[in-house]
Amino acid sequence: MAARSAGALVYRKRAEAIEVLLVHPGGPFWQKRDLGAWSIPKGEYADNEDAEAAARREFTEETGWTIADEMTPLGDIRQKAGKIVTAFAAGCDFDPATLASNSFEMEWPPRSGRVASFPEVDRAGWFSLADAREKIIEGQRPLLDRLEELLGSGV
Repeated sequence: MAARSAGALVYRKRAEAIEVLLVHPGGPFWQKRDLGAWSIPKGEYADNEDAEAAARREFTEETGWTIADEMTPLGDIRQKAGKIVTAFAAGCDFDPATLASNSFEMEWPPRSGRVASFPEVDRAGWFSLADAREKIIEGQRPLLDRLEELLGSGV
């Protein structure tokens, strides 16, 4: 069975334009990657867990912020590696300078025997939909289209 993640595509409206909040993964593998590396805040959840509750939890773990407002389902997407992501849209506004991500540990450098700690998310930013389409990993691009369609319908 494919791994399942839940996440939040947070947006804000600025001068008739939509901006979305994306996060950049932390750790040495992603350090120098930009285009096609950003993501919605998301994480895996158990089969018996509510996807929206998981999306809220993962958003808080990866950013330090809480979504208190209503979330609108954007459906599922399947990423290249097979992971299924269930996403929700939420209109919110956060200051990326206040990002406070949880961390993970891994052996670094490889085969060194040393363990280093890295933030799960090393930065966050607001992007126009056009810029977000370049920044976000390819498998999540349909979420931007779904959000644009949703907001175009007046939600």
